[in-house]
Order: sequence, then structure tokens, then C-alpha cells
Amino acid sequence: MNDPQPEGHMARHIGRRKFLATLGGAAAWPLAARAQQADRKRRIGLVMATSSSDAEALAHLAAFRQKLQELGWTGDRNLQIDSYWADGDAERARAAATELVRLEPDAIVANGSTASRALQQATRTIPIVFVVVSEPVAQGFVASLARPGGNITGFTNLEPSVGAKWLELLKEITPRLTRVGVMFNPGSAVPNPLFFRSAESAARRFGIDAVAALVRDTAEIEAAIMTFGREPGGGLIFPPDYFTVTHRKLIVGLSARYRLPAIYAFRSFSFEGGLASYSVDQDNQF
Repeated sequence: MNDPQPEGHMARHIGRRKFLATLGGAAAWPLAARAQQADRKRRIGLVMATSSSDAEALAHLAAFRQKLQELGWTGDRNLQIDSYWADGDAERARAAATELVRLEPDAIVANGSTASRALQQATRTIPIVFVVVSEPVAQGFVASLARPGGNITGFTNLEPSVGAKWLELLKEITPRLTRVGVMFNPGSAVPNPLFFRSAESAARRFGIDAVAALVRDTAEIEAAIMTFGREPGGGLIFPPDYFTVTHRKLIVGLSARYRLPAIYAFRSFSFEGGLASYSVDQDNQF
């Protein structure tokens, strides 16, 4: 799970360049705060929600390392980055968090809710900066947006009210929509029931049946999409969930095969050929 090669304040909606610059500064802050030991090489841990073969995630990592280098932190001189990949799996995220905390890094970057939760359970002392996390207060990562408290802070991207917007957009795209499945893994995305309730409320206004399509593995993904594709008038919504992000090629392919209109929280699905994606700031997806 550990990549053998060294790699590389609460904000809401900012562009990618500013986001990466701020994240680089946030990750470097606890290192600079310990400048009394200037001769010691610093160590950053990184737990990514997706796979090490994910091209978009690798591009974001490259930008992250570049910003750290601009701040004076380079792998060959004063910094080591230990990267772990959860592949959209909660158990892998917990194993990565446990292994990483044993290394006693100076700071950790957590990509997504599953990684953030695993790291929060693994350490209450090492500084953690999370990214791409919805509803961090509701999930118990921080005490409040204004005063996070504890050893965790970071960036939040989507609020549950966007669930209604996904439904409205899907209805515009598919006027004959009569039923919609909101698909997510209940074990990896705690806020997603909130997104579902928002979409469900909007669906009632249009006379659309909305159901939560819960999936835990690829077989359940295939079965759910096939079920919705058997009858006309079906559609799918994919809220932010790194389990479905990891399997986006399968999801996009099956949606096309069964001619199901689908809207996604992350633009990475659209890059794979998905019909449409919508979020408040689609650049904030480290």
C-alpha cells in the first residue's frame, strides 16, 4: 500500500491554483513551527482516497509537490512524503492510517471523508489537513467551521442542499424522468444520506420516485444500474463518494450501456465520458 518512492484553516470555495497554494502552505505550517530542529528532515504523510493509477489524483499530487518545492521543501534535501492509497475502501484507509501514524510524520494530508475518519481515529496529536470533505462538522471532524479545534482542519466542498440541484438538472436533461437512484456506498460516505434526502425532497415536487441505491462492491453497482435500466424513465445521481469515484469507468460504461442519464458530483466522471457533473467548485478536488 505504501508507495516506495518519496512524494512530494478552513476554506470553502476557491480556485485550484489558490487551493493548492493554500494547501501547500497549510501542510508546511506545522513543519515551520518546529524550526528549532532545522537540521532534521521533515516528513509528511498523505492518504489518498483513490487508486495510485488514477491519473487525475496523480496530477493533483504533482501540483502539490511542486508547490511545496516552491516553498522550499524538496524531497532530496529536507522533506519526505509517504503516500498511501485507499482505493475507495474503508478498511484500506484504516490500515494506511495505522501504518502512517507509526511513522510519526510532522503532518498528514487526508483526501476525503474516509481517510479523514481513519486518521482521526488513529491520532489526536499529529496535525491533519483534510480536503474534499462534505459536512466536516456533522461528521465530527471539527467543532465548527470558524473554530475547528483539535488537530484537524481543512477544506470543505459541498453542502447537502446541492442534492436538490442535481435532481433539478437531471429533470431538465431528461424531461420524462420518473424515478431516480442516488447511488453511494453507505460505509464510505457518511454525509450522503443528507444529499439523498435533499434530492428526495426535490423529487417529490416533480412527482419523481427517488430511492437510495446502496452499493458496497462492483457486483452491487452492476446489479443496481441494470435494475434501473430495465424500465424507461430511470436516472442516476452520484453524490461525492470515493468508492464510486474509484469505479467510475465501470459506472460510466454501464450507464451508457443501459442508456441511463446520470449526473455526478465530480467532473472526473465526465472526463471518462459521463453525461454531466455539477458541484459548487469542481477545481477543489485534490
